[in-house]
Amino acid sequence: MIMQRDNEDGEKLAAGIQIGIDRGALPTIEPVPYKEINVLGKTPDEIADEIISDVGEAVNTGAVIVLVGLSGTGKGTTVTKLSEKLPNTVTWSNGNIFRSITLLATSWCENNGMEQFDANAALTSENIADYLSMLSFDEFPDRGFDIKIEGLGISAFVKDIQNTDLKGPKVSKNIPTVAKQIQGEAVGFAAAAIEKMREAGMNVLLEGREQTVNYVSSPFRYSLTLSDSSIIGKRRVAQMLGATAFQKLQEEEEEVTPTAILETLNSCLSEL
Repeated sequence: MIMQRDNEDGEKLAAGIQIGIDRGALPTIEPVPYKEINVLGKTPDEIADEIISDVGEAVNTGAVIVLVGLSGTGKGTTVTKLSEKLPNTVTWSNGNIFRSITLLATSWCENNGMEQFDANAALTSENIADYLSMLSFDEFPDRGFDIKIEGLGISAFVKDIQNTDLKGPKVSKNIPTVAKQIQGEAVGFAAAAIEKMREAGMNVLLEGREQTVNYVSSPFRYSLTLSDSSIIGKRRVAQMLGATAFQKLQEEEEEVTPTAILETLNSCLSEL
């Protein structure tokens, strides 16, 4: 089921990328091969150390490290370990690009007197190009690297509104529709931003799906794999059981004992 979901997500991303290619926002490329790392039996520290050893001296001058792999192979945990071990490191996510463009697209509708978001009107090729021109990524004085939004009555830095306006209802409600149409533009914007940070000497960690991260230039590309794919499902079940049991134990007023933990885990398992 996990692999099926990953494949479905990949197909949706590929469709969005193709829209960008057809619109001329992205070129057709030949993906750069990834170095496979079998994570079976390895700790997160060991995986991170293997990657750092492979990157070598580049970590001292700035490198882009790209991680892909099926859900459950430990990409997020590996990124966390790399962040702890590497100097001058930043983790990149495309989320705020999608949210920023969604904010602009919904604002365009409001400015044109529309009571509801109209994707067909707001997401024309011309409008999308205009929204991109209203975003800039740079290193700003006393702020560091950030995305600045300037247009349609909005003047703001993303870090200042990422937990307010960019997570407001008009953005959250419409971001799936917008994201499907602007995959190409978002990927292109991200690739340029990541390269700018690398040139400034930063180590940029990028974790995601091959369909999108293929467009980010870097020789340091790693695919986390499990030689025993059944482990992925077992790990997911263990994570679900642990989280559910922990929540139930927190709700209990009685003292938490090893026996209580075992009984709660068994109870959660029977509910799956």
